[in-house]
Amino acid sequence: MSEPSSAVIKKTRRQKVFAVLPTLLTLCNAACGFGAITITAKVGPEHFGGSELITASQLIFLAMLFDMLDGSAARLTNQTSDFGAQLDSLCDAISFGVAPAFIFLQLSHPAHHLMDTIATAPFQFHPRILWAIAVLFMTCAILRLARFNVETDEEDSHEFFSGLPSPAAAGVVASLPIGMKELKDQLSETGTLSGLTSLASLIWPALVILVPLITLLAAVLMVSRLRYAHVFNQMVRGRRGRKQILQIVFSLMLIFIVRELALPVLFCYFAFSAPVRSLWQLYRKPAGVGSGEDLL
Repeated sequence: MSEPSSAVIKKTRRQKVFAVLPTLLTLCNAACGFGAITITAKVGPEHFGGSELITASQLIFLAMLFDMLDGSAARLTNQTSDFGAQLDSLCDAISFGVAPAFIFLQLSHPAHHLMDTIATAPFQFHPRILWAIAVLFMTCAILRLARFNVETDEEDSHEFFSGLPSPAAAGVVASLPIGMKELKDQLSETGTLSGLTSLASLIWPALVILVPLITLLAAVLMVSRLRYAHVFNQMVRGRRGRKQILQIVFSLMLIFIVRELALPVLFCYFAFSAPVRSLWQLYRKPAGVGSGEDLL
């Protein structure tokens, strides 16, 4: 047998080097999730003086970036494999399941500064209920990831998801502390000029109730059968129609006008527009016609 040529050896080495890149990006995803947990729990090398939830939420969004890049890197280098798919789901379970659930628990804690008006709320969830919602969110994220691995094959176009993707659900939860901090800053700036302190006294008690409900709905939507668009693939690889262009323009305008407040608005719109649309179609559909998309 003839020995392999130097060109073949160099090609094999190059493929091995390229194979490391998607794996490193996936592990960076997990590192961001672990960092979000440790920062939120205040067991890191230093404390953040009340801004730990903001930093942890930013790490969740950084994990989302790594999650988008690792799949693209694997496809570009032709290094997709079952190992990479399983590793990606394991890391997603940390960054988009455990970490957001932990952030939600800390955000709902009465001692946290973002929810310092919790004592004035007309209704408060029992701590055990909040813990159960966090566990349900983590469990639904794991189920969502396992179902994705089983039901998705290599020939899938990846243009749509069945159920709310776990990164989007994590984005809903992670955007809440950032949006609430921006809302608090804007109300404190304009309240002295426009007398919006009374508005703030209504918003914060409402958020005490809405934050657990939003997290609970995001958890349920992950294990639903509602169809969600793969925004990244459709924007990058698909054809951008008039609807997509209008959505991009609207999102940019919203970010320019309300800044960080745009994050919870955009993520909640993506998460909850699908069930609202399905319910509207069921309501509009005449009697005797099929029920359309299954909610669960």
